[in-house]
Amino acid sequence: MDRGAGNYRRFLSGDDQGIVEIVKEYKDGLILFLNGYVRNIHIAEELAEDTFFVLLVKKPKYSPKYSFKTWLYTIGRNRALTYLSRQSRFADVPIEQLDVLYQQEAESLEKAYIKKEEKLRLRHAIGVLAPQYGEILYLAYFELLSNQELCYVLKKTPKQISNLLYRAKQSLKDELIKEGFEYEVI
Repeated sequence: MDRGAGNYRRFLSGDDQGIVEIVKEYKDGLILFLNGYVRNIHIAEELAEDTFFVLLVKKPKYSPKYSFKTWLYTIGRNRALTYLSRQSRFADVPIEQLDVLYQQEAESLEKAYIKKEEKLRLRHAIGVLAPQYGEILYLAYFELLSNQELCYVLKKTPKQISNLLYRAKQSLKDELIKEGFEYEVI
């Protein structure tokens, strides 16, 4: 059993420290994941808070069929998709147009989280890929989700995950070559 599931059980049993531990452990990664959807670090932070609020108030049932992280990220992804759906009805400005300030803040959070120069370059290259490619690469290589967990989070079959990962890696390779990145094996 992973620590997140244990902390969630503690919380459900009445120990409020359990939810505090969950937020500490998963907050930064969840924010970065959600930022990949909404492309606005402040909104990603709000969606992460909303995700933890769902745990706190609604106390959804957790099944150990998948890891706690996978389950939590799925809740966060659903919150992000709901937000984007609502925004698409009212937004006059395309989501791709980011305010420079928001992007600088997102990059500073990424620098604190990732720390190594090569990972920063890789993260930047993933950021310019098609959103579905960036999403699967982030989940597979930064969050270390298995293919089964990817199937659950992204709601795709194993064959679709395999094909998507292959195309995403090819696209990333092309982008890294374009940026002049020298590598041995991607």
